[in-house]
Amino acid sequence: MSNFSRQIRSSSSMFRCLHYRLLYRSFTTIEGHRPTIVHKQGLDILHDPWFNKGTAFSMTERDRLELRGLLPPNVMSNEQQIERFMTDLKRLEVNARDGPSDTNSLAKWRILNRLHDRNETMYYKVLIAKIEEYAPIVYTPTVGLVCQKYSGLFRRPRGMYFSAADRGEMMSMVYNWPAEQVDMIVVTDGSRILGLGDLGVQGIGIAIGKLDLYVAAAGINPQRVLPIMIDVGTNNEALLKDPLYLGLQQHRLDGDEYIAVIDEFMEAVFTRWPHVIVQFEDFQSKWAFKLLQRYRNSYRMFNDDVQGTAGVAIAGLLGAVRAQGKPMIDFPKQKIVVAGAGSAGIGVLNAARKTMARMLGNNDLAYESAGSQFWVVDANGLITEERENIDDDAKPFARKTKEIGRQGLKEGASLVEVVREVKPDVLLGLSAVGGLFSKEVLEALKGSTSTRPAIFAMSNPTTSAECTPEEAFSIVGENVVFASGSPFPDVDLGNGHIGHCNQGNNMYLFPGIGLGTLLSGSRVVSDGMLQAAAECLAGYMTEEEVVKGIIYPSISSIRDITKQVAAAVISEAIEEDLAEGYREMDARELRKLNKDEIISYVEDNMWSPEYPTLIYKKD
Repeated sequence: MSNFSRQIRSSSSMFRCLHYRLLYRSFTTIEGHRPTIVHKQGLDILHDPWFNKGTAFSMTERDRLELRGLLPPNVMSNEQQIERFMTDLKRLEVNARDGPSDTNSLAKWRILNRLHDRNETMYYKVLIAKIEEYAPIVYTPTVGLVCQKYSGLFRRPRGMYFSAADRGEMMSMVYNWPAEQVDMIVVTDGSRILGLGDLGVQGIGIAIGKLDLYVAAAGINPQRVLPIMIDVGTNNEALLKDPLYLGLQQHRLDGDEYIAVIDEFMEAVFTRWPHVIVQFEDFQSKWAFKLLQRYRNSYRMFNDDVQGTAGVAIAGLLGAVRAQGKPMIDFPKQKIVVAGAGSAGIGVLNAARKTMARMLGNNDLAYESAGSQFWVVDANGLITEERENIDDDAKPFARKTKEIGRQGLKEGASLVEVVREVKPDVLLGLSAVGGLFSKEVLEALKGSTSTRPAIFAMSNPTTSAECTPEEAFSIVGENVVFASGSPFPDVDLGNGHIGHCNQGNNMYLFPGIGLGTLLSGSRVVSDGMLQAAAECLAGYMTEEEVVKGIIYPSISSIRDITKQVAAAVISEAIEEDLAEGYREMDARELRKLNKDEIISYVEDNMWSPEYPTLIYKKD
């Protein structure tokens, strides 16, 4: 781990990702163009979404694969195919609705899913070309609606399902998946999907959506990703009574029985694919931290809700300091009120405290000092040392009784009381309670000692956001810095002024964390690698953008962002002596690469959706 002082340079560029001019150097990669041998012809090819090109099959391929006459005669280019799909999509957005409850966004999801079913390459071409428009469809917020309706939407299986009924069989089950190599797994137990609660087996929709973004943003080969659902039952009474529910209709396992299922699953997937990376997604707070601590030092895994959300929030918080016209080294002086003490909230608190401590010298005194900058409010109010049965994860952030007494606060004080007395620089919401930042709370924030207070309404989906940007700008003032977890349009403030709505989307980091871990060959995902990813994102914005209140980049730049983040993760893995190399790039060769060459190495190993030339060969 490098010293923080070596990572910090000038106040204007201390966390910047350097945008290097790439040096020419070729790296060996199996993602290159070469013919693909297939054992199918005719309609079998057209019904295979991985090999199907639709109207893009050349005439010579149509002859080789016995497709002549099975397709319209006009051979279309990739651009023509995308244009035709987009035209159909715009026309079908309304017509595809199945009923009055089927929203426009869900209609788009259905149409994209149908394209995925018939032509996987074109699906990813469209997703990459229109990522800013369609990321909210395949991921948050629409994926929440998809998960809620998944039993009714289920048509074609994607991914694998391991259940409590499969105990003792998982080691053999894992070989039912056809891919000999899997690079990335996203797994959920469906216990807390976004802010929607326990959705049981229907939560697999979130794993599918995340992996679509791994393909689109990080260039992970879609043939080497695997969404997984671990079904240990559900405590959702509506699902337990629903005759159409696709999962186990029993209450969730708990305690040692639950741990035994997850242990068996982890052993099975890492036995078959020793180099796979497993991202845990949407596990309830009760288990998120326990499972992370149980596995993180022995498997290549991380929890995106705890660590990814924290990294994106840290990047935004550092950006907010820059937007206030201060150097980021002033971050430890920020007074932060946090609403929410679940897995995401505690994850952000731990990461923010560590970041502050590093800036203050990275010793015990610095860590203690950093902890005094946070006021945590949960459903029962302000958390203090007087709280009975306080959660172990929240205990380090409980305020001392004497200290809050001097502030005019007490155990269980309401959010509005805390904001009024603390006068924070930042109000951070990870509560999953829509509208929690009420008019009274926002009015209290007007008393902030900061010249430019920041509001982070980070809960997903949109309905769970603590407030809207319109409420923030209209009540607190035009100078506020606003960020949310789900996308909102910018706000027209009049007189040519724009209130920028920054989406603190986890997709800024998790694809780069996964890709960087894969390409470094690190056996674990270290705190330093996660910190490097957050610092890279924090420095991605220019000074001109930050002054305008823009603290997160455009989603349209996601592949470049991911490339830069992955390079930062690889560099940190090398620095910590964790890198073991990837494919032909062994650890020794990896250590020889300079910063430019690391970025080139990342770029050369990012998959792009291109139609391969198909050659038929009989079995």
